Amino acid sequence: MDSPLGETTITTTMEASTGYGQAEVTMHDKYKYIGPVYDFLSNLYSGRNIHRCKTAMLDVETVQPGDRILFAGVGHGRDAIRTAELGADVTVVDLSETMLRKFAEAQEKEAPHLSIRRIHSDIMKVDELEQYDMVVANFFLNVFDEDMMVRVLEHLIRLGKANAKVVVGDFCYPTGNIVARLFKKMYWYMAVFIFWLFANNAFHKIYNYPEHMQRLGLQVTEKKHFKLLNMNCYWSILGQKQT
Repeated sequence: MDSPLGETTITTTMEASTGYGQAEVTMHDKYKYIGPVYDFLSNLYSGRNIHRCKTAMLDVETVQPGDRILFAGVGHGRDAIRTAELGADVTVVDLSETMLRKFAEAQEKEAPHLSIRRIHSDIMKVDELEQYDMVVANFFLNVFDEDMMVRVLEHLIRLGKANAKVVVGDFCYPTGNIVARLFKKMYWYMAVFIFWLFANNAFHKIYNYPEHMQRLGLQVTEKKHFKLLNMNCYWSILGQKQT
């Protein structure tokens, strides 16, 4: 569950590489306390399956050198660093100053030679419509209630060029027998409760992202699942805009 958009209270600046200038924005960092341990918690909770899910659709088949790729709610952002290593022109957006700081620390440690553009902003205020070859929302849409989630997903799709790819990685929609469905729901609600408690994220059911993606005009071309206790608990979904 990477960082959400939300009400703002601290003043900071929007960082840009070239040609975008600086703009003052006001932020409320809901991930001030849980953000520093986000990666530790996700690895503890998932056995690194969250990391595998985040990077599942980011390889030489989907990412070409020079592709413009945006990560919404980047969090600690090792998926974004991997994408930049493949030669993409990467932009990361996060409302949480804590998460962007952790991302910068990870980049400095693992890939200081890379140039990655960072934007400290509400994703809905990023208005670079039809500018990106791929838009990635890994464990980001789940911070919103369903109505807002759909609005955010719709906006992310609009940021993509014609034929752009849209990637959503998250908790898998419950399927299987009654025991499997019950386990997946309990597993999800334990996670959402923690982030509701410490980050004031929305408390809601698991979303069926492929249905929402298709309803908003994307063609879902691939799904990859990741197991815990031999049950599909996470999935990465690749959609493509239709001309």
